[in-house]
Amino acid sequence: MSLKFHVIMMTVLAVISDAILIPFYPQFFSARYGIDSAVHVGAYVAAISIAVMCTLPLWARVARRIEPLHLLVYTQFAAGTFSLLCDWAPDVQSYWVLSMLMFMCKSSYLLMYPYMMRLTPKDQHAATIGVLSVVVHFGAIFGAVVGGFVLQAWGPRASIFAMAAGDFFQMAVCIYLIRSGKIVRINTGEHAQTAAAAAEARRVDWRARLPILRLALVMLLFDFSAYLIRPFFAVYWQKTSGYDSELVSGMAFAIPGVVAIVALRLHAHIRARSGRLPDHTVGNLLLGMVGLLLHAAPDPVWIVVGRVLYGWSLFQIIVKLEVNLFRLSTPQRYAQDYSITNFFQNLGVLLSSFAAGAIVERYGLHVPFLLAAGGFVLTALLDRLILNVPSADHAAPLEAPAHAN
Repeated sequence: MSLKFHVIMMTVLAVISDAILIPFYPQFFSARYGIDSAVHVGAYVAAISIAVMCTLPLWARVARRIEPLHLLVYTQFAAGTFSLLCDWAPDVQSYWVLSMLMFMCKSSYLLMYPYMMRLTPKDQHAATIGVLSVVVHFGAIFGAVVGGFVLQAWGPRASIFAMAAGDFFQMAVCIYLIRSGKIVRINTGEHAQTAAAAAEARRVDWRARLPILRLALVMLLFDFSAYLIRPFFAVYWQKTSGYDSELVSGMAFAIPGVVAIVALRLHAHIRARSGRLPDHTVGNLLLGMVGLLLHAAPDPVWIVVGRVLYGWSLFQIIVKLEVNLFRLSTPQRYAQDYSITNFFQNLGVLLSSFAAGAIVERYGLHVPFLLAAGGFVLTALLDRLILNVPSADHAAPLEAPAHAN
C-alpha cells in the first residue's frame, strides 16, 4: 500500500482519537469530576486550542531537521502515555495538566498535512484537500458515534483508553513506514537542496507573507463561527429532542460528516467534467448561515435539516480556504505557512470556546447558533474584500518513490 494511503489512515486515526470526547466534555466532566459549569467546559476546549496553536509552530521548526515521520514516533508515544496518565488523575487540576501535555504532543500529527501536499502536484491539490477534508469529517463521524457509545456503555475511563489507543496506533504506522522504506525524506539526502531553499524562504520579507496573513484572518473568523456551536451541541440536542442517549447525540453531531462524503463524490464528478471547481464561496457561506439559523428552531427535524446545510457549507468552505493556502504558498514554505494559518484557526476555535461557555451560561443554548450565522455573513464579506490576490510561484513538488504513489 502507498505512502499516501498510510498518511491518510493516520489522519483518520488521529481525528477519531480527537473526536471521541469533543461532543461530550460536559457529560465527561460531570460524570468524572462532578463539574457542571458551561464556562468550565468552554475554557477547557479553548485550552486545547491554545495547546495546539502554541506547539504546532514548534513541531514545524523541529521538522526542518528531523524527518516528520521520525518525529511522530516519539510525539505520538508521548501523547499516548499522557493519555493513559489522565486515567490516573485524581482531580480536575491534574487532568487538565496531563491532558494539555497530551494535546501538545498529539498536535504534531498535523505536520502530515503539509508533508502530503509536498508530495502532490499543484493541479491535484483541490482533489487531495477534498479527500483529506472528508477524512477529517469521517473521523468526526466515527469518533463522535464511538465516543457516545463508549461513554454511555463503559463510562469516562474507557473514553480515555480509546484516545490513547489511537495515539499508539499512529506511532505503530510511523514505525512501519520507516522500516519498510516507504517514506520520502524531505530534509536529507537527495532533497538537501530543498532544505536549503526552505532556509532561504524563511528569510523572505514579511510583506511577502501578507496574502497568507489575510487568508489566516478569514480562517480565524470562519473557524470562530463554525466552532461556536460545537461544545454544547450534544447537550442542546438532548434537551430539544428529548433523547438522553449519548449515542444518538453523537449521530446527530456527525451528520455534517456524512454530508461531506456526499459532497466529495459530487466534487469528483464536477472535476471530471469541467476540470475545475466553480467558486461559490459566498453562496455556500450564506447557505451555512441558513443551516445555523435552523439549528435554533425548537424542532429536531429542522435541526437535522440545518445540520445537512451546515455540513455542505462547511465542506465547501474548508476545501476552498485550504486550496487558497497552497495557492498562495510555495512547497518550501508549506509547513511554515500552514502553521501560521493553523495558529489563526486555533485562535478562532479558542475564542469560540470561551465565548460559547459564557454565552450558554448567560443567554441559553440556542444563542450560539444565531451568532455563528452572523459570523458566516461577516466571513463572506471579508472573503470578497481581501482574498482577491494572485498565486505564489510554485516550484516543482517533491516526487515520491515509485512504490509510494
